[in-house]
Amino acid sequence: MAKGERNAHAARAERLQNATGALSTAAITAMDEKLPWFGKLSAQDRSWIGLVAQSGITAFVDWFRDPEAHSSMPTRMFGSAPREFTRVISLHQTVDLVRTTIEMIENTIGDLLPPADVPVVREAMQRYAREVAFAAATVYAQAAEMRGAWDARLEALVVDSVIRGEADESVRSRASALGWTGTAVSGAGGSSEVAVVVGRAQPAESGTANVADAVRHAAREAGADALCAMQGDRLVVVLGGTSKPVEIVQKLERWFGPGPIVVGPVVPDLMAAVTSARAAVAGLRAAPAWPGAPRPVQADELLPERSLSGDGHARRQLATEVYGPLTMGDGVLLDTVAAYLDSGGSIEATARVMFIHPNTVRYRLKRVGDLTGYAPGNPRDAFTLRVALALGRLLNPEPGAHVL
Repeated sequence: MAKGERNAHAARAERLQNATGALSTAAITAMDEKLPWFGKLSAQDRSWIGLVAQSGITAFVDWFRDPEAHSSMPTRMFGSAPREFTRVISLHQTVDLVRTTIEMIENTIGDLLPPADVPVVREAMQRYAREVAFAAATVYAQAAEMRGAWDARLEALVVDSVIRGEADESVRSRASALGWTGTAVSGAGGSSEVAVVVGRAQPAESGTANVADAVRHAAREAGADALCAMQGDRLVVVLGGTSKPVEIVQKLERWFGPGPIVVGPVVPDLMAAVTSARAAVAGLRAAPAWPGAPRPVQADELLPERSLSGDGHARRQLATEVYGPLTMGDGVLLDTVAAYLDSGGSIEATARVMFIHPNTVRYRLKRVGDLTGYAPGNPRDAFTLRVALALGRLLNPEPGAHVL
């Protein structure tokens, strides 16, 4: 650029500098008149937005004076705004703000600058506006990334509190901040029941970095609420708003790694989710003892394996809910099922041992199934009954004693 041209450009920049006050005032007036949402903001928020607009006009003047020396000015213009700026107005509203400011400058500079300056300034403004648009997109992208990282940490904290049995009102509040309602997304029935699901995580090399997002989305598609966290090689999902978690998990199965997926029992709400979590974690630990287990499998279906692996809750549950009902009355049901199991599952052999008719054995075994939920004629149920009898005898050695 020749010396004369440089002098002319400097003079033009100086005239533009002198007009910044009028341009800033006109920008705020234009926002108030053309943007309905602007007038609904608080005085503090409007002040911050006005400061950003004024900063942008000043930055444009500096950039106009020497574009090469101030190449980063469009990006820096948002530096005067607080971090909450991206929460006050949306990206769409920011675009409206920039557009309104640019239109105002184009319509106003004719009254503030000599006619010869107007085409040059307008052309520069168009170039500058493009850079500002990219800068705004960058600011919102960075804010979304930071918010996503914070939400992921908060979600992991909530799930960890559930697993460790530390769920309280603060955990409920944090879950709510993540969008957790605990009720059916579809609104059907208004269920608020919760179940915890535990399985192996996908291998790191599988390329499924956004498993948590995918699980939440798939759960919502299935009509349930979800919180999700990776804990080492374990994927933990807290499902809410469904009384049939197994059906939901069947739609989430692809996001788990190889191996069993254990669904804890349904509990009333998030505050009681530790019960479901404890059963699910114990079930995952004991699942290898049942190679033929379905996927997903309910934790209560793994009661015998859990009790053998040292789960005291499973032992007490078998002794209380399976052995206990069989001891009621004169104890003939307990004697009958014990004789049946010891006879290799033969009704005739059981009848001979007990000196009763085979039909009596059949009737009593049906009563056992009705009382406990386990049919002695089913091999899997027979195994559960055998373990329950052994545990019941260990915990209650005295005949007719109260079941612990």
